[in-house]
Formats: sequence, structure tokens, C-alpha cells
Amino acid sequence: MKIAIGSDHGGFRLKEEIVAQLAQLQLEVKDFGTHSGEAIDYPEIAEVVAKAVVTKEFDLGILICGTGIGISIAANKIKGVRAAVCGDVFSAQMAREHNNANILALGERVIGSGLARMIVETFLKTEFAGGRHAKRVDKISRLEEDC
Repeated sequence: MKIAIGSDHGGFRLKEEIVAQLAQLQLEVKDFGTHSGEAIDYPEIAEVVAKAVVTKEFDLGILICGTGIGISIAANKIKGVRAAVCGDVFSAQMAREHNNANILALGERVIGSGLARMIVETFLKTEFAGGRHAKRVDKISRLEEDC
């Protein structure tokens, strides 16, 4: 599994921890930055990670900012992205299983690193259930075409 990851300055420390976790899981990962605590605008990071996921260069993405909200909103502007902010394990499971989310968004200032690691592990191991959920995800995709 290939994972694209990125953060703004508000998510930099948690991103570094998650990158280490992904390495321990022996997953292929590309860190799209930021690479320091210097201020950077989250839409820039969201765009490159989101495009890397929708072009299928990477299987899934992880984005981190202070709350996970801004970076997920920016990522969701890219056609084909289904980014979900998750602050608990159940939401991470449902985001993948029912919504076929392809990007996980986390908030460094909202959750601790231990919980974040559990959320990441759950998101990565959960498969899309398909079936009745596929129809709903298809309807979400059609919303992008109506704009």
C-alpha cells in the first residue's frame, strides 16, 4: 500500500509521528511536507496530496493540520477526493467502510498521538464495504459533475 501524507505547520509534529508509524508498518510513504514548523498555508499541501491520490499514484492519503478541518475542506475541492476528518476510531472505520474515504484528515491540536495512531491503523486496514454503500458514493461523485 502506498500512502501520501502531508501537513501544514499546525500538524507537523503529528505528521512526523505518523510517518514513523507507517514506516514501522512497512508501508510505502511519501511525505509531501511541510518539513518544519515554519508557517505554510494548508491548501498547498492538501492540493498536492489530493492530486497524488486521485491520479492513483498513491492508494490513500493522510492530511494533518491543527484541527483537520481546513485541510480536509481544501482537499475535498479536488474532484474524486473523499477526505474525512476523524477524531475517533469508529469514524475512521466508517469513513472507509461506508464512504470509501480516500484521505484521512487529523487535527494535531484536537487528538493525542496515541489516538491518532489507532485512527490511522483503523483507516488503513478497513476496506470499503461496497454493496448498498457504493450507490451512495456514486451519488457523491455525481454531485461533483453537477457543479
